[in-house]
Amino acid sequence: MINHVVLFKLKSFETEVEKLEAKNRVIESLLALKDKISEIRHIEVGGHHQLEDGSFDICLISHFDSFEGLQAYQVHPEHLKVVDIVRANASDRAVVDFQF
Repeated sequence: MINHVVLFKLKSFETEVEKLEAKNRVIESLLALKDKISEIRHIEVGGHHQLEDGSFDICLISHFDSFEGLQAYQVHPEHLKVVDIVRANASDRAVVDFQF
């Protein structure tokens, strides 16, 4: 199995409400991928409990049977739609993929 871990830092927003809305939009779009991409075996997405503390704001943890499954996910049209949502709302990300 492959564990795909991604951390996202949201962009600066005018208000906390706007940032919270962006956070929820990204989380919901990532979670919706489970029903759209068969290669995903498991997915968890959560937001950091604080909005303004210097940490990353969102964490994605997903599992795949193989690196080939992960690669299929990465180019899947539904994933690419979510990539656009993330890019519109996030300023930074960190990724780690490992076999377990």
